Amino acid sequence: MKKKEISFRDPVVETVVDKFVSRSDVGFAKYGKTLRDDDSDLFTWVNHLQEELMDAVLYMQRLKEEITNMKEEMLLKDIENMDIYGMEVVEPDNGFWVSSTTNSHLSLRNDNSKD
Repeated sequence: MKKKEISFRDPVVETVVDKFVSRSDVGFAKYGKTLRDDDSDLFTWVNHLQEELMDAVLYMQRLKEEITNMKEEMLLKDIENMDIYGMEVVEPDNGFWVSSTTNSHLSLRNDNSKD
């Protein structure tokens, strides 16, 4: 095994390099050879890559779903904590103004309507 001393100016790069080395160690322990020593044919390499990329797409989808769920939970929490009786006039992007509160109902006015 070749040893090398490396100086890192960027801790993010150092973390990624450490992960590559660790991943290589896992692969060697599992298969008993390095990537260089693996004599699989081209089709096998392309197939491995395809499988890895398919897994990556699945991981991205799961992350997107988690982010969406987190945003929805934060929005619901904001709505639950909203004080509708003390609400001030605001102008959201949809063109509606919250102008007053009466009997626990918001009175909305759409300034984009043609009356």
